[in-house]
Amino acid sequence: MCGIAGIISEDRNQVAKEKLVKMTDSIIHRGPDGSGHWISEDGKVGFGHRRLSILDLSETGAQPMHYLGRYTVTFNGEIYNYLEIRDKLLERGYMFRSNSDTEVLLALYDFKKENCLQDLDGMFAFAIHDKQTNEVFCARDRFGEKPFFYTQFQGAFYFASEMKEFWSVGVDKTPDSEMIFNYLHFDLLDNHSELGQTFFRGVRRLAPGNFLIWTDGKFVTKKYWNINPQKQNRSIGLEEAKEQFRALFMESVSRRLRSDVLVGSSLSGGIDSSLVVCAIDHLLRDHPESIQNTFSARFKNFHKDEGYFIQKVREKTRITSHEVYSEMDDLEAVFDKICYHQEEPFGSASILVQYQVYELAKKRGVTVLLDGQGADEILAGYHPYFTTFFNEIRKRSGAQFEKEFSAYAQLHEGNTINAKIPKPGLKQSIAANFPGLVNKVARRVLNMQMKNTALMAEDFFTEYKPLSHNDFNFDFGHLNSHLYFSTFEVGLPTLLRYADRNSMAHSREVRLPFLSHELVEFVFSLPSELKIKDGWTKYLMRIAFEDSLPAEITWRKDKIGFEPPQKSWMDNPNTQEKIRASREILSKNGILKKGAENLPIQSQVAHTKGDGSWNHLMVANLFEN
Repeated sequence: MCGIAGIISEDRNQVAKEKLVKMTDSIIHRGPDGSGHWISEDGKVGFGHRRLSILDLSETGAQPMHYLGRYTVTFNGEIYNYLEIRDKLLERGYMFRSNSDTEVLLALYDFKKENCLQDLDGMFAFAIHDKQTNEVFCARDRFGEKPFFYTQFQGAFYFASEMKEFWSVGVDKTPDSEMIFNYLHFDLLDNHSELGQTFFRGVRRLAPGNFLIWTDGKFVTKKYWNINPQKQNRSIGLEEAKEQFRALFMESVSRRLRSDVLVGSSLSGGIDSSLVVCAIDHLLRDHPESIQNTFSARFKNFHKDEGYFIQKVREKTRITSHEVYSEMDDLEAVFDKICYHQEEPFGSASILVQYQVYELAKKRGVTVLLDGQGADEILAGYHPYFTTFFNEIRKRSGAQFEKEFSAYAQLHEGNTINAKIPKPGLKQSIAANFPGLVNKVARRVLNMQMKNTALMAEDFFTEYKPLSHNDFNFDFGHLNSHLYFSTFEVGLPTLLRYADRNSMAHSREVRLPFLSHELVEFVFSLPSELKIKDGWTKYLMRIAFEDSLPAEITWRKDKIGFEPPQKSWMDNPNTQEKIRASREILSKNGILKKGAENLPIQSQVAHTKGDGSWNHLMVANLFEN
């Protein structure tokens, strides 16, 4: 895991080592183990790199790395299947001087050019310069686990792992009003129809599953991977699905344990992280000297604390467990640091918990952590997916719908964590059969509701209302469509940004076994009844690994998210003053109504809208130098 930087220009004066050094110095947290800088012979291309040593800790793994006297790369991420690829390339006569996945990537690119991306199981963002063709090939992994930003400034093309690299060399830092409007108006942190858009004007991110080619002073982007959510294998049976799911998941975990430094895991107590921990424990059973370190967040005297379930995993495995307790004062101390590292707004103080977990891992000397992120989105783990599922099966069979809803209602009768969904009626039937019409009406209602309640300035609202991003056109009667939306458009992309910035703030690497593309492709090919069944979310995962997990976790029916003490923090006089100052900044910039800073402030529990005070804090931070 590392940080990358680059400058490309036909004007050689723009490609300077001093600029590359400034860029990489600004992200030393991403790579404290070393740095490197390189400028091409013609002076038109410059790469920078910060290194966090994970594979091949020797100098042969340093970057920018060169290969065959032709290629140069700056690479961030991990290619988990690099050993398998390396063996195939050795058979074809390729030679290697290092034991790194970076050199394997260079050889594979020489062999297959852009088609090399199809072979990679990994998380990555990289740029390769080809001396022979004078092209620069850039790519980002399928899900966007690793960041890749780019912008054009003073006749040069810049790319970076974090936007602060651009600010370090004088790139204009102007907030994007369209993104601000949609965040204040709809709580949207990404433009789902244009994932390249950021909260800063002129700064783009390379969308997940895309590559970019720069040549002759121009660049083009192209999507290289996608999933068809409509394509399903309805002939597969439960036993076959269980077998394939187990095999793909265990292979994914095994590959993500490859490292030359200590590897541990995050453990929340939920089924996803617990399965990762238990799978690692199983894979280490023949190595009694290898004890897995886990890192957990706890909450004192809080009914949603997960200590009971964490203990059940302890009893099932040979882990060494480390815990951190979140308090209001913790958020006070690190709020500005988190804003600095995240660079763009975040939805609530819940990411404080994740920040503290990675901080604890650093204190314990564990560099790499596996985590369960992604399972909820691909396996239908969130409670709202039930409505879409019921809509889908009712269109196929009224008897099956009655059976499934009855099982759901009975199972969740006493669920005090997740509100029980009422039996779908006419409204849901219309949504399932006419999603386009429902989306259109919903957009109109949302616009009216927010206009009547927000503190937003009238002129700002009028100007940016036509640029609303709330055109959520997924099929309300098709579960896979809903899962695709959550995985690739709104939901997971934001969570992956949180994880990358929070982990790299502490020079830690996070790996996500549920985001093996082979596993995701398989899960999306399955019928909905294998994802939700008899009132259970993530049914296939539960049934496939019920012998590996504690029963209390396998068959727990509540879904708990992290809820730090955000409300008490927002009640703090210092925070209230910060909110008032934020509103004043937004008022001066024509975003909020004049005098908004003098209006009462509503403290918000995490993940609630309130009067938008949290959002005001976030947006005002964009205007700070």
